[in-house]
Amino acid sequence: MKLSELSDRSGTPVPTIKFYLREGLLRPGKPVTATLADYGPAHLTRLGTISTLRRAVGLSVAQVRAVVGLIDEGADRIEVMKALQAVIQRLDAPRPGRTAAGNQVVAAVGWPDVPTGARAALDAHLEAMAALGVMPTDAQLTAYARAVDDIAAADVANAVEAEDLEELVVRAAVGMHMNAELVQRLLALAQTSRSIMSYGRAAPGPSRLSPPAPGP
Repeated sequence: MKLSELSDRSGTPVPTIKFYLREGLLRPGKPVTATLADYGPAHLTRLGTISTLRRAVGLSVAQVRAVVGLIDEGADRIEVMKALQAVIQRLDAPRPGRTAAGNQVVAAVGWPDVPTGARAALDAHLEAMAALGVMPTDAQLTAYARAVDDIAAADVANAVEAEDLEELVVRAAVGMHMNAELVQRLLALAQTSRSIMSYGRAAPGPSRLSPPAPGP
């Protein structure tokens, strides 16, 4: 297909496609003449991947380039998942577990006790909570961990079903970002609903602490 057709079918403006080509996010089309190239289904798929990473997840061009570079290299699926998690969830380098609470919850849920960026982030957050004097009890922490373990199982199962790395990146990125935000919204609704059930019917309208509505 011509560049104009690729643009129409993908919903991506021609100048944007040309930008992606220059930045190395999209491979060049097959040359037809000195000024024309032919683009195929793989280009259409890649534009969908880029759109998800840029618009739905909010990654920068450099971050997208790093992720699609792994796809083009045929990287191991685990490496792709680790790279996505590090970028989307802003995880630091892996470190051995260093908090007793982190050790306890990993053991309680049965997660592998290995150094990862995610474990380091959990330990750092637990240390911050402890410094503020707001540490959850062991029972609370275990309950939270078991709840999110079910969510993680659903996300990973969905990603595992991906037929190729391109689809894996889209599914995993949505799971790590959009689904995580969905969980936050569901948690807010659940907490509100539990409060209503415990303390009585909620008054309609915004809270007294809600920000004022914008003026005309």
